[in-house]
Amino acid sequence: MSGHKDWNTNVIEEFRANEGRVGGPFEGAPLLLLHHIGARSGTERVSPLVYLPQGDQLIIIASKGGAPTNPDWYHNLRAHPVVDVEVGTARFAVKATESVGEERAGLWDRIVGQMPGFADYQRNAARQIPVLILSRVD
Repeated sequence: MSGHKDWNTNVIEEFRANEGRVGGPFEGAPLLLLHHIGARSGTERVSPLVYLPQGDQLIIIASKGGAPTNPDWYHNLRAHPVVDVEVGTARFAVKATESVGEERAGLWDRIVGQMPGFADYQRNAARQIPVLILSRVD
């Protein structure tokens, strides 16, 4: 498990050192840092995630690389939906809500149209991958 943590740490450090830009598999993709509070632990964690901008909202995808279970951050957002994100050099509060029904279907089509890898994740996941909308809280 430490390998994943080290990889995340490296991506986070690169993000912060380069005003939100990173190389490797995320090069050219819009990336944010999601601060989230452990549902059980209460510990703050930070996860680098690809997002899709939509007006003043940010769309994130709980794909976990096509794993059969949802990522920890998804469960944490359901328990504590108001969190901080870092986008570029800005850090601000957002509230996460899960997209469902027709809205989710439309967002999913946009996501797959722009980032086709998510279609592969969906095929492998054997679950409907959650799509969440982050709306700024002022």
